[in-house]
Amino acid sequence: MANDNDFKGGSPWGSSSGGNGSGRGGQRPPNIDEVIEKIQKLINKFTGGGSGGSKPIIFGLILLAVIWAFSGLYRVLPDEQGVVLRFGKFTSTTQPGLNYHIPYPIEKVLTPKVTKVNRIDVGFRSASDSGRTSGIGDVPEESLMLTGDENIVNIDFSVFWVIKDAGKFLFKIQSPVETVKAAAETAMREVIAKSRLQPILTEGRSSIEIETQEIIQGILDEYESGIQVTQVQTQKADPPDQVIDAFRDVQAARADMERSKNEAEGYANDVIPRARGEASKILQEAEAYKKQVVAAAEGEASRFLAIYNEYAKAKTVTQERMYLETMEKVLADINKVIIDKKSGGVVPYLPLPELSKKVTN
Repeated sequence: MANDNDFKGGSPWGSSSGGNGSGRGGQRPPNIDEVIEKIQKLINKFTGGGSGGSKPIIFGLILLAVIWAFSGLYRVLPDEQGVVLRFGKFTSTTQPGLNYHIPYPIEKVLTPKVTKVNRIDVGFRSASDSGRTSGIGDVPEESLMLTGDENIVNIDFSVFWVIKDAGKFLFKIQSPVETVKAAAETAMREVIAKSRLQPILTEGRSSIEIETQEIIQGILDEYESGIQVTQVQTQKADPPDQVIDAFRDVQAARADMERSKNEAEGYANDVIPRARGEASKILQEAEAYKKQVVAAAEGEASRFLAIYNEYAKAKTVTQERMYLETMEKVLADINKVIIDKKSGGVVPYLPLPELSKKVTN
């Protein structure tokens, strides 16, 4: 047995250089029986003492059981979702935070990232997808589609999606990427088949993207895929490469037609309001002239009727008055000389208007 002097000045396991106890700095290794005895005394201290050999085993089993029970604690990060498997079968999903499951091997947990936005390209392959160092490759078998007016369009688009239900995503579908891609291509072909070529190439892209996203989501929900489509983005929409030059000529001609049409509409918008204004002015003048003529005629008729009524009552007096009034109007502005046959000559005439003028002056 080793004594206390054996552990002075170094490790209780002896010097790192070894030795048989002789020489400067040499130390003997500890007795293994003594080490086991010390460990057993330590275990007996925690288990209440005693000389029985079963208590250390029980303590070890209890300690292992506690460790095993605490191994069921797990943490789900904010961007993850917990998927609990019991003997390999999906049972439930858990939300972010500290959770517990029956420890392995009964249950285990998978924690896939559910906030990561995934992207799938249809109709083309980017450099990262195809493994090439540069360039983007077109895939005609995916991008060429038949439109509703029996034309062909070359359309490339991307689908962005996230995991909505991790349990369904992991166990309801076998290949999520291929499923999303197949659903996206099917949905886009359905929408393009109902659309005309011109809106696809110009202002109709946004409505096509929205409708395609709705159809893709419907297909994935029917499959219980646990996937949420966040966006469908059109990358390119052109005629096939074989006819793109001719199509551009047609587009240029159509643009010229639209420009000429807009110029004609602008000229019409300038001329037509002025013509309508002139027509309205002429109509108003004609209406005023009509009212003036009708009023004058009605006045003349009323005056004639008034004179006629008086004439019917006293014909002689009325005739004389009419004669005098007529002569007054006729002779008002001429120089007059009065000749009286009875007096045998010219009657002296006193020009009263001339006198009145002289007095006024």
